[in-house]
Amino acid sequence: MNIIFNWQSRCATWFAAGALSLAALPAQAEYPDRPITLIVPFAAGGAVDVVGRIFATALGEQLGQTVVVENKAGASGNIGAQQVRRAKADGYTLLMAPTTSYVLNSRLMGKEVVGFDLLKDFRSVGVVGELPVMLVVNQGMGVKTLPELVAKVRAAPADYAYGSSGPGTLEHAIAEMFRLREKLELLHVPYRGAAPAMVDLLAGQVQMMFATAPTALANLPGGRIVPVGVAARKRLASLPDTPTLIEQGLSDFTASSVYAILVSRDTPEPVVQALNSALKQINSGPALAEKLRLQGVEPVYTDTKQADAALRAEVEKWNSVVDATHIKLN
Repeated sequence: MNIIFNWQSRCATWFAAGALSLAALPAQAEYPDRPITLIVPFAAGGAVDVVGRIFATALGEQLGQTVVVENKAGASGNIGAQQVRRAKADGYTLLMAPTTSYVLNSRLMGKEVVGFDLLKDFRSVGVVGELPVMLVVNQGMGVKTLPELVAKVRAAPADYAYGSSGPGTLEHAIAEMFRLREKLELLHVPYRGAAPAMVDLLAGQVQMMFATAPTALANLPGGRIVPVGVAARKRLASLPDTPTLIEQGLSDFTASSVYAILVSRDTPEPVVQALNSALKQINSGPALAEKLRLQGVEPVYTDTKQADAALRAEVEKWNSVVDATHIKLN
C-alpha cells in the first residue's frame, strides 16, 4: 500500500513540475517584437540611402518598432546583400535593394564574385519604387525628338559619343540596347558616377546620355541639355511635355532603377506577409508618395506574388540585355 502511495506521490510531483516548466515558457511572440535592421548597401546620402530612410521611418511607425538603417557600402552594393543573405531568416534583417543593379552585377561579375544568387538566396517582400531613366542630349546637337537624334547620328556616325555613370551600370546597359535597336555607331565614354558624366554632357564633351530622372531634371534649367524622351510607359508628371521613347517609335523600350525590400529566402511566410501588409498600409496615403516623388522615385506597391514575379522579370530582362549587347566591365 505504501509502495502505491509513494508512486502516486512521485507522479503528482512530476506532473506539477512539468506544468510549472510549461508555464515558464514564453508565448510565441508576435512579429515584430524588437527593432528591425534595414541594410542599405551604399553610403549615406545617396539615392538608395535616402529612399531606404524614408521606408525605415514609415515601416517603423506602421509596425510599432524601430527600423534602424545600417549602411554597408562596398563592392557595388554586394557587401550589404551578402550580409542579409548570411543573417538569420527571421525578418529582423531587411535589404533595401536596387534590384536592377544587382541583376547587372551578377551577370557581369558572376554569382561567385558577387557572393549571392538573387533568386535563390532572397525573397522579395515588395517592390517599393522605380527611378525612371530618360535620354538627354547637349543642346548643341540641335535636336528635340528621337527621330531627329537618330537621323543626325546616322548622318555622321563618327561624330557622336554618349556618357555613362560607369561600365556595367544601368545607364550603360540601356544606352547599348538603344544603340543596338537603332543600329547606331556611338562611342561609349564611361565615368565614375553620373555627376561627372553630366558635367561633360553640359560642356559638350559627350553629346548624349541616359540619366535617371533626378539627375536629368536637376540639370535642365539653363537649357544646356534637352530631354529627348523618357524610357517608361508613361510620361513623367514633372515633365508632361516630354514624350516617352515608346511614343516616338521605340516599342517596349523601358528602363528604370527598381527598388525592392528583400529578405533571406527562408524567412517564414507569416513574417513576409506582415512586412508586405505594412508596405500596403504606408502606401495607402499620400505622404509616402510625396516624399518619394521629391527624390524622383515613382512609388510602387506589389503583393508578395507580384514582387517575386517582378524580381524574376528583372533578372530575365537585364540578363538578355547584357547577352545581346555584350557589354563588359572594362
